[in-house]
Amino acid sequence: MTPLESLGKRARTASQVVATASTAAKDAALHAAADLLEAGSDQVLAANAGDVEAAEQAGTTPTVVDRLRLSDARVSAMAVGLRQVARLADPVGQTVDGWVRPNGLEIRQVRVPLGVVGIIYENRPNVTSDAAALCLKSGNAALLRGSSAALRSNQSIAALLREGYEKVGLPADALLLVEDTSRESVRDFMRLRGVIDCLIPRGGPSLIKAIVEHATVPYVIDGDGNCHVYVDRAAELDMALAIVVNGKTQRPSVCNATESLVVHRDVADRFLAGLAPALEGVELRGDAETRRLLGPDRVGAATDEDYGREFLDLILSVKVVADLDEAIAHIRRYGTGHTEAIVTSDLVAAQRFQREVDAAAVVVNASTRFTDGEEFGFGAEIGISTQKLHARGPMGLRELTTTKYLVSGSGQIRT
Repeated sequence: MTPLESLGKRARTASQVVATASTAAKDAALHAAADLLEAGSDQVLAANAGDVEAAEQAGTTPTVVDRLRLSDARVSAMAVGLRQVARLADPVGQTVDGWVRPNGLEIRQVRVPLGVVGIIYENRPNVTSDAAALCLKSGNAALLRGSSAALRSNQSIAALLREGYEKVGLPADALLLVEDTSRESVRDFMRLRGVIDCLIPRGGPSLIKAIVEHATVPYVIDGDGNCHVYVDRAAELDMALAIVVNGKTQRPSVCNATESLVVHRDVADRFLAGLAPALEGVELRGDAETRRLLGPDRVGAATDEDYGREFLDLILSVKVVADLDEAIAHIRRYGTGHTEAIVTSDLVAAQRFQREVDAAAVVVNASTRFTDGEEFGFGAEIGISTQKLHARGPMGLRELTTTKYLVSGSGQIRT
């Protein structure tokens, strides 16, 4: 048995315990973990400082380093997240549906844990606590494989959370961290058939491509977020300006940041004239009409790759369109199924946009940044699914369960 298979066996054993753990025990473990995380903040930050220093020396981009870097506030937010999950309703055992058949059979469909949830993620050490919390509360064991860049941070966080679990009598192995961060271990991880019940990758295109090509376990894709905002001819332009600026600049390194702007030609001149100074420091890449309106010195020429790309940086693609039809066609061509938004006061246009645009979240008159588990009221999320089977959109506690049917009879036999 390889070290990875041994970890998987331990996770499977732990999953059988937490699957039947009481809500009170799981909540106590999360509170204990939160207390230990706050008390151990200095050691977490010291470990993280080593990761950040190594990343900067390796020439890692500032936006990626921002994903990696922890602070007192971010560690505190992680502890708050653990306590928030503890306050959420436990999905395990919830009755989804129920009925009685004419022959007297009583049938109930109830939520049950998935088992072992495997997560591959890059750079963000806060994912370690978020994923562990959601998995535990939903009765699952978490088998985590972070990136080499965040290994020291992840080890420190995982050790504190495991101690919290043990403190209240739950198995520490409900959270296991794969410390082999080699490329070979990634492929082996996604092939742990019989161990991992659901694999959730949180990373860039190369990771998603590897999952699609090599995974032999069920997976839910947490894909790219090439999120568009379409400014309609009937948009309130001040509102649209605030929405685009927030979506692009509030935190550009996350998957729900606005990456692409589409503007109706009837308002393009006025809107873009106000947008350009408001996005000072943001590189704009646009079509010929955008460059004509703002000048080639302010706007670079956009390529097909630019329109289809998740920048995760202070870069925005811009396209001027003739009408709603062209806006929807542009989004259909280049969107990734994450979040798409329209700014308009035209109810018919808003309803058509929401009906015809295919994405996990379709937003009217608000920032794309709201596609988030906490903002949706789910608590911390384990990812945002851009696929359609099992889960779509922010994945919270319910998305970490499946269902089974409980059938009760009184001696019925089938004829």
